[in-house]
Amino acid sequence: MPRIRIERRIEQPAWLTWASPIILIGAALLVGALLLQMAGANPWLVYRRMAETAFGSRYGWSDTTIKATPLILAGLGVSAAFRMGLWNIGAEGQLFLGAFFASGVALHWLPPDTPQPLMLAAMGVAGFVGGALWAALPGLLKAWLNVNEIITTLMLNYVAIFWNNYFIYGPWSQRGFGLTPQFPKSAWLPRLTDYAAAVPAFRGLTAHLGIVLALVLALILWVVWRQSKWGFEVSIIGDNPRAARYAGMHIRRNILLVMLLSGGLAGLAGFSEVAGVVHRLQERFSPGYGFTAIIIAWLARLHPLAIVLVAYLFGGLLVGAAEIQPAGIAQMLQGVILFVVVGGDMLLRYTIRIEQE
Repeated sequence: MPRIRIERRIEQPAWLTWASPIILIGAALLVGALLLQMAGANPWLVYRRMAETAFGSRYGWSDTTIKATPLILAGLGVSAAFRMGLWNIGAEGQLFLGAFFASGVALHWLPPDTPQPLMLAAMGVAGFVGGALWAALPGLLKAWLNVNEIITTLMLNYVAIFWNNYFIYGPWSQRGFGLTPQFPKSAWLPRLTDYAAAVPAFRGLTAHLGIVLALVLALILWVVWRQSKWGFEVSIIGDNPRAARYAGMHIRRNILLVMLLSGGLAGLAGFSEVAGVVHRLQERFSPGYGFTAIIIAWLARLHPLAIVLVAYLFGGLLVGAAEIQPAGIAQMLQGVILFVVVGGDMLLRYTIRIEQE
């Protein structure tokens, strides 16, 4: 009877490490095209229409930027944990808690006439703290009791969503609906169109300044991972925890710090959504940004700057698919991409041998 053996590749060309995401995305689009063809649609026309909608005009770019902003922030968050070998699957819940804390500041903790810079700064800090605290729970359990973080972060997603639902249908509800009252204007992130008087080309563009925050944080993380001693420690612990322990690195403290950073960045994604897009806390304000961020971080090979590019690709996918029928194409393509990426990455890292016994 033939026996299947899976062996890790000893060497892999450097170019393949960077080219593989492009190859895998191309393969995923081919598989998606096949499924669209089977459904009776013309894949070429569907893809062209999606690309034109998402990137064919400045309004399309603006809409894509709105979608890309939380994806960049959440993607940076999960990549920080992945870099140290921690599987933070709870970015969605941390995003919801960040939005909850930021909404609390805007609605109940600061008066409406608070100066806008102070209000937004307080909301941003609160969003980061909310996401960080939510990630600290699985971080503590992992560091001191070695509890599997995949299970705890995944389960806490549902707790966070129902926590939000309790408040938006209960104490914070507007007339019993699943949303809070609208934030005061001082709690709105400025949009590009707000600067149209100075820059006429910005007129009508609704992309908000959350994208600036996301890009700055991506650059800061890139420097931290490449230049700082802590970034080096995180990489060593992720690659070889035993060697890191022998070298005197504090594993538990770093697990907690990385989880705080990971959850805090996802919390900022929640802040950017409620302050920049919906201007209130409401049910289903996130179409699964935290889960999509996992695919983005994986495709970007955890590189902060590559996460920006991949997040724009997925943002365009969401914007373009909204114009295409049947509905759900974006979710289908995301699932296909995840399947192809995980399967293809496994084939790139391992060889499969069939041997006769």
